[in-house]
Amino acid sequence: MSAVISLGEPLLWLTMRVLIFGTYDVAAHPRVGVIAEGLRVAGHEVRECNAPLGFDTAARVRMLAQPWRVPALGVRLARCWGRLVRHALRGPRPDVVVVGYLGHFDVHLARLLFGRRRVVLDHLIGAADTGRDRQMGHGLRQPLLRAVDAAALDAAKIVVVDTEEHLQALPAKHQKRAVVVPVGSPDEWFAQERQAVGGPLRVVFYGLFTPLQGAATIGTAIARLAGRPVEFTMIGSGQDKAETLRNAGDATTVTWHDWTPAADLPRLVAAHDVCLGIFGTGPKALRVVPNKVYQGAAAGCAIITSDTPPQRRALGDAARYVPPGDAAALADAIAELAEQPERLAELKHAASNARSWPNSDPQAAGSSASRRSRNTSWPNRCA
Repeated sequence: MSAVISLGEPLLWLTMRVLIFGTYDVAAHPRVGVIAEGLRVAGHEVRECNAPLGFDTAARVRMLAQPWRVPALGVRLARCWGRLVRHALRGPRPDVVVVGYLGHFDVHLARLLFGRRRVVLDHLIGAADTGRDRQMGHGLRQPLLRAVDAAALDAAKIVVVDTEEHLQALPAKHQKRAVVVPVGSPDEWFAQERQAVGGPLRVVFYGLFTPLQGAATIGTAIARLAGRPVEFTMIGSGQDKAETLRNAGDATTVTWHDWTPAADLPRLVAAHDVCLGIFGTGPKALRVVPNKVYQGAAAGCAIITSDTPPQRRALGDAARYVPPGDAAALADAIAELAEQPERLAELKHAASNARSWPNSDPQAAGSSASRRSRNTSWPNRCA
């Protein structure tokens, strides 16, 4: 039973019943798992109602480029929603419903089932923003994506974003209802045993090879470092993979993996000296702090990433920064760490303190979400 304070003002829950809801995939987008974990640590009763859709971001964007594929999304979404409805109605009525990332459609089902006053939307990245990053910035698709974003934002009482820059990018009418909760890292990344690597500098990158991530810039840096004592592990596939391969040329110091199971990724990353962040130059790339910089730091790696205001604010002195899109600067930064073990050790030590960074772990993320929730007038449980 949750405690209630009533002082003639709207009810405030000391402990809230929170339902994490939607077709999200926590393996592909761990952010919603971090929020759920953090809310539990903050003392709330958290239940999950999840039916993964099975379409990643790239697949959903392809459907907008190929409209004949949209019915497949509709059929699968209907099946998932059926499971969500059955599961959601079995448990106690929640005080707050958090709709997981990529919940642009799920938020409407949540509103129908529970009412808008209970709904929190994790709006990590807008559909229109993603479309522009995936080179869908022309024609009728952008107005359609903006309409999808607008409808989703209107359906929620609180909107959660990951950086101040994303909050400022929201339409003005939604900014007062928004809260910043950084992406952070799941606990399993902090639990990795720090491995003494030795030998050549080992550098890892993992991601979807989107323009935001700037993987093609990494490919060029790999080619520039030929002959240096540096070994690369590149994990993932996507839009810019072919260009990245071309840019890397015939480098023999790189191992390519199409993907690695999410459960194996923390251990694999922890076996490296350096984890690379993002290096894209587009507007979206300048507004985000990617999960890989939090995760890589939690696993004990030194971090090299692009020099952008949100990343500087989040990481402070615990990263080596390079200008976005600058392959020469990236190669120089990697070479510096290969040649200066004391600088590498300094950055690794800074990373080892990642849990003390503002909002880097689940507890901090949960506290941020919790504070905003407690400052919001939620409906009476009898409603």
